[in-house]
Amino acid sequence: MVALAPAGWSRMSNETSAALKSEPDLASIPMAGGGLTRLAIARLKSAGVPVAPLLRRVGLTPELIADPEERLSVRSQIALLDEAAIALKDDCIGFTLARDFDPRDIGLVYYVMASSQTLGDALKRLARYSKVTNEALVFAYREGNRLIVSLNYSGVPRHSDRHQIEFCMFAALRLCRLLTGQSLVPQHFSISHHRSGDNSEMARFVGRKVEFGADADEFGLNVNAREFPLIHADTRLNDLLLKYCEAALADRKGDMSQLRTRVENAISTMLPHGRVLAEDVARSLGMSERTLARKLSDEGLNFTEILQQLRRDLAVRYLDDRKLHVSKIAWLLGFRDVSAFTHAFKRWTGKSPRQLRTARAY
Repeated sequence: MVALAPAGWSRMSNETSAALKSEPDLASIPMAGGGLTRLAIARLKSAGVPVAPLLRRVGLTPELIADPEERLSVRSQIALLDEAAIALKDDCIGFTLARDFDPRDIGLVYYVMASSQTLGDALKRLARYSKVTNEALVFAYREGNRLIVSLNYSGVPRHSDRHQIEFCMFAALRLCRLLTGQSLVPQHFSISHHRSGDNSEMARFVGRKVEFGADADEFGLNVNAREFPLIHADTRLNDLLLKYCEAALADRKGDMSQLRTRVENAISTMLPHGRVLAEDVARSLGMSERTLARKLSDEGLNFTEILQQLRRDLAVRYLDDRKLHVSKIAWLLGFRDVSAFTHAFKRWTGKSPRQLRTARAY
């Protein structure tokens, strides 16, 4: 998938173009590959619903939809799903599409997940690369007493959406099942917007009650699920796809603002000096710790998660340099000793630093 070329903007209606130009910064508008929009259009067409009027109402054109390489604004996708739900008389259109779609339509993100070794690895890939498909999506994955998969929005108001978030949540659970070949039942499944009426079909799909009006959009799996092997695991293919994902990620606008990059840059300079504290990073950025935490939260980010992800990414990069001794890498990442680094690295990757270095040598 490629970023929307300047010519693509001319395909939008004059009304939408004018609306976009009224925004303070065009570069801040999150874009999506449009796969979900195209799924909804296909469903509308199969039901015999004329799609041209719906497209006009949300500022899209048939030409834009017909070209799978063209990207469109996330807000247009959310609006289109609202229109499709009304036209199809399906107020659960996101859930309906998530239950039936071909996961391969996700593209690169699906394949890098599917070729991973374990479910934990696949979910880490989802968290890192979801913005390749949709720049507004901020998936997060964390391990504790449970495996938690959560979803936040960047650049788009969460309250403006129901159907896209439901698609993403149910699709993520379905992917976990398809990739492992196991009928995984979450220990909890929550969605932050409210929904009235009969949700029994969703509950049957999940395997338990879906909690609406919750504090977060997330679901939790048994912690042991992180070690489940994937059906289509392929280490060599995964290594290759990771390179493509990193290149695609570099072409995206990242976290819409440059805050994460600024935080990462500040952390990287402090790592060799020992423990990195949020208050020190905030001070280096000219703000209080509370302000930094709020700004990160607004973008669905968390300081600790950024720190750990950066440490993990840097560790893998450093290990590729065989001239760097493991003890030196531990120091560069701010660990007091090699054993602490080894323990953390095993938690991140399931391998010791030496095991990963050996595996990547072939």
